[in-house]
Amino acid sequence: MKSAKGFCTKEGVGTLFDGVLVVEGQRTPFGKYTGALSTVTPTDLGIVASRAVIKKSGVEASEIDQVIVSNIGQGSADAFFLPRHIGLYAGAPLEAPASLVQRICGSGIEVIGQAAEQIALGKAQLVLGCGTDTMSRFPLVSFGARQGFQLGKPEFVDLLWEALNDTAAVPMGMTADNVAKKYALKREEVDAFANRSQERYQAAKAKNFFADEITPVENLVIEAGNFHKRKLKLNRVEKLTDDEHPRQTSLDQLAKLPFVFSKEGPTTAGSASGIVDGACAVLIASDEYVQKRKLKPIGRVLGVCASGLDPNVMGLGPVPAIKCLLGQLKLNMGQIDLFEINEAFGAQCLGVARALELDENKLNVHGGAIAIGHPLGATGQRLVTTLLKGLRARGGKLGVASACIGGGQGIAMVVEAL
Repeated sequence: MKSAKGFCTKEGVGTLFDGVLVVEGQRTPFGKYTGALSTVTPTDLGIVASRAVIKKSGVEASEIDQVIVSNIGQGSADAFFLPRHIGLYAGAPLEAPASLVQRICGSGIEVIGQAAEQIALGKAQLVLGCGTDTMSRFPLVSFGARQGFQLGKPEFVDLLWEALNDTAAVPMGMTADNVAKKYALKREEVDAFANRSQERYQAAKAKNFFADEITPVENLVIEAGNFHKRKLKLNRVEKLTDDEHPRQTSLDQLAKLPFVFSKEGPTTAGSASGIVDGACAVLIASDEYVQKRKLKPIGRVLGVCASGLDPNVMGLGPVPAIKCLLGQLKLNMGQIDLFEINEAFGAQCLGVARALELDENKLNVHGGAIAIGHPLGATGQRLVTTLLKGLRARGGKLGVASACIGGGQGIAMVVEAL
């Protein structure tokens, strides 16, 4: 029987669940900045991922009760309609409402958490959750254009770049350098962590691990009922089947890169998450629905927790969120088989590992965002999907997915593989 129990402490707020299942998760390949997916709107990427997860799971789209979507950068003129259009073109019924979630880098995990709450409250039996961002299409904006410019002084900003600056504190990359200073992390350690992310990704790909979570994207016309057709056209290619951002590198190559955010470093372009385009979708259902439809879910959602902390070290956000959630679930670090903690920056993720004293052999074992990339709205769903499929592949049981969040927050989710 599905149920939920909320909690609110000084360390974090969240919900514990019983009877809420992850039916399936699927994502597009993540395209590199201005790469193959850069011409595709986040809406269309979300539709592709959503259709893929519905098809792979075997559920009927007509049985979706709600659609919950995360998207950070408005990458098309119809962005206001993004969650609704994803639901409609994915085949959800007209009666299924759609909503948008925004908790920046933690939005994808937040989507799954909100979907689980809707199910636990009896407001849905089956929820389509999707996260999508075409970061290459984050716009150049003029906030004052309607008020006019001084002659010869038009004002435009690059929202992709400016959004990385927390105007209450410091730019995102500087927070990673602050974490490195707090934990006395040397450049060599951070570069080694970044190199390991790339190596682990390549090793997982060589074993065909990602084939179970990636659906290709190709040029097509998207049709649904009597709605207007949508044309999806990739940049310079006909089809994308693999992630574009991962690269072969070495410690020598990483050591040559300049620091980006401070003179002392250690953050470089090689030890930061990739700016990429992509979408990931998940189906969350009640145990009653799964049993009735005789589905084979990939996991169970046990709980979710969000926490706040000093924006100057926002990268440590997973620390209080994970500690709080494990405490509420009466679990300890040793009981967790795998951790998927978003690699916003190498120094940030390594700092989290040091603060939690976790076994790094359990951390991001298939590579992380330094290799794969970090499409802001889709990362959380990708973390949970990769985590559950990784647990199943390795015979593990419990896993933690977590992310730091710009502005000084963290979010964590504990799942159980089935």
